[in-house]
Amino acid sequence: MLGRSISRHCPRCGSKRIFANWAALKEFCPTCGFKFEREPGYWVGALIINMAVALFVFLVTLVGGIALKWPDPPWNVLSAVTIGVMLVVPIVFYPWSKGIWMAIELSYHKLEEKEQFEASLRAADGAPTAEG
Repeated sequence: MLGRSISRHCPRCGSKRIFANWAALKEFCPTCGFKFEREPGYWVGALIINMAVALFVFLVTLVGGIALKWPDPPWNVLSAVTIGVMLVVPIVFYPWSKGIWMAIELSYHKLEEKEQFEASLRAADGAPTAEG
């Protein structure tokens, strides 16, 4: 599931068409009918993953820059680069953070019978249906 998600595919079935554009995830998988946002607040995990990756890249950039230029690191350049990293990385990594979160969450919180049934109905129809 994680491999499918990292390649921006549905973690459940591997469908390639789950994003409407770069960052906009569709509501349902067009192939298997899996509802991506399973409950309110579902994407908090993706936010945590996104910020953890951004922090990691920030620290690697900062420590790497200091180590490369020690004993006289260019603090102004390092400040500008690390601020740029913190602005760019979360935006670029956004779709992957959602996919990774879906795979992680789906691996320990399997689909319930109701979710499986609704997904199979959506997949059979070939289009998302209203819940209710």
